[in-house]
Amino acid sequence: MSTLVHPHGGGELKPLLLQGAALTEERKRAQTLPKVRIASRETGDLVMLGIGGFTPLDGFMTRADWEGVCDGMKLANGLFWPIPITLSTDKVTAQGVKTGSEVALADGESGEIMATMKVTEKYAIDKAHECMMVYKTADLEHPGVKMVMDQGEVNLAGPVKVLSQGGFPEKYGAQFMTPAQTREFFRSHGWSTVAAFQTRNPMHRSHEYLAKVAIETCDGVLIHSLLGKLKAGDIPAEVRSKAIGVLIEKYFVKNTVVQAGYPLDMRYAGPREALLHALFRQNYGCSHLIVGRDHAGVGSYYGPFDAHKIFDEIPKDALETKALKIDWTFWCYQCGGMASARTCPHEDKDRLLLSGTKLRKMLSEDQAVPPEFSRPEVLAILREYYAGLTEKVEVKLSGHSAR
Repeated sequence: MSTLVHPHGGGELKPLLLQGAALTEERKRAQTLPKVRIASRETGDLVMLGIGGFTPLDGFMTRADWEGVCDGMKLANGLFWPIPITLSTDKVTAQGVKTGSEVALADGESGEIMATMKVTEKYAIDKAHECMMVYKTADLEHPGVKMVMDQGEVNLAGPVKVLSQGGFPEKYGAQFMTPAQTREFFRSHGWSTVAAFQTRNPMHRSHEYLAKVAIETCDGVLIHSLLGKLKAGDIPAEVRSKAIGVLIEKYFVKNTVVQAGYPLDMRYAGPREALLHALFRQNYGCSHLIVGRDHAGVGSYYGPFDAHKIFDEIPKDALETKALKIDWTFWCYQCGGMASARTCPHEDKDRLLLSGTKLRKMLSEDQAVPPEFSRPEVLAILREYYAGLTEKVEVKLSGHSAR
């Protein structure tokens, strides 16, 4: 019988998405409320609140929560939480919103009303302080830092009623699974121990190796792809999903792996984001999070294994979901296969180091990619994507030259 980890906070899942008549009525009422436009990151956070991924939060954080999370990784009530989940707006909009009033939250790009919120508090924050505590840098070249520094001057706090899943189910179909759905899938397959594999890239041989190591010790693996916004140059979710699908079909034992996606934008917060990844995977029913080299990192802002170390720095009871820490992995020509720094005795010259960044560079420059780097079926899908990009650029350039 499947016995899964409890949702974070020890209770039941707490999805905030309204259903049925309540949803219809609230959508109608939302049209009469003042509108606050929100950024893509906040829309993704709202969808996660709606589906229960951010259980047990009931909305956007207060100043006391924000301060506690930044400085001590815990909410005002003492519950562990590693990254602020906040909503901001500009001063002019904030002046028109009274504490105790209700507002409709509209996606800044589509204009869709995503939720209603009762505003319990308005407050300003020290953005640089948040960046230093969460991202360990205030460098504007860091995409997560830029996201925080570009946000509005005033935070609005309060509980929300979520009205939409942001088009994710329509766009991704069965791949977009809620925590309730993944838990039901795990139970129906008799899985009690499940490792989540976090990815924002197509899976190369190193990723495949990490997932297979986890399968050796867990009942199954959830390959969990980020479906929200990435930085420029990253590969779109639809392409990644197709590439991961063919890898699962061709190279994994049936019923050991399931692919799904989640709606957040990437924050690139390195170690702190690794903790958030573990926290919401606990809500999805996963007992472990695979943590490899430079998890959720960007550039050279974090050490390659800082995300390993941070799991040893939090209280033992902070999370039920534990880190499955795996060392640097690579193809070793002497070993004749995938290996890690813990299993391979050979020198660097014998090792082919694999990374998503390196693979994207090779593909975008139409370089040859060795079979030790990526499976041929995966490469075929990725080359088709990059060929399409080249065609678009050529068409655009020919259009300019015609003028």
